[in-house]
Amino acid sequence: MNGPRVKPGVTNGEVDGTRSCRFPAARVLGSRPVSNRARPAMPLQNRVTPFGEIVAVPSRGTLMGNRGGKFHRPDKTLGRRRWSSRHWIACELAYKDHHYEMMGKSWTALFFLDEVTALAAGHRPCFYCRRQEAKHFLFLADPEMSAPAADDILHNQRRASRPADLPPPTARVADLPDGAMIARDREAFALRGKRLLRWSFDGYTESLPRGAVRNATLLTPPLFVTILERGYQPRWHGSAAAFDS
Repeated sequence: MNGPRVKPGVTNGEVDGTRSCRFPAARVLGSRPVSNRARPAMPLQNRVTPFGEIVAVPSRGTLMGNRGGKFHRPDKTLGRRRWSSRHWIACELAYKDHHYEMMGKSWTALFFLDEVTALAAGHRPCFYCRRQEAKHFLFLADPEMSAPAADDILHNQRRASRPADLPPPTARVADLPDGAMIARDREAFALRGKRLLRWSFDGYTESLPRGAVRNATLLTPPLFVTILERGYQPRWHGSAAAFDS
């Protein structure tokens, strides 16, 4: 994905105590066609998997996000760091007339297939560009909590940020809500109705009956599973609808 150019003098904003996508902005390059001259020859390492990994693939996502600021190197590659702070968010690809720089001076832009993927990786809705969804999302937490409080809990629940010696949680698949994701043989599946949808960078490619898997490794953080159970409806990639019966 291509990102924004940055106007000097504006810094990453904090909205309701959270790191937001209110960045140095000019116009959004990421939502509009760009010339071959502007497009990098190789894809940047900025696509996020349900496992929380950040990889370089040419496929494009439907949501953008960040992990609290900048953690890429001057040459727009990643070192060992995979986040800047605990504020991991999922944002709109385009918002009003803002522009973003994919790997600029202030933050590292990341991209997701859809919100189901972003939640599995541990990213919550952004309070700046998705304010109503973000407020509703945390209202459904049990108990209702602030974004910083949620981020503190999530840091030990996200697969990519929790301590290495903490074993991944397992769950009974039949008990999980729609929108949760599980891992089976190192592949990610999203729960939707009576089906398990196999995830890929380009969309959901096949389905299994939910009953085909009894227990599995849970990818979606438990805090987010509770929010899904209490009625939050995440955004799905359009390919998911093909498996509705």
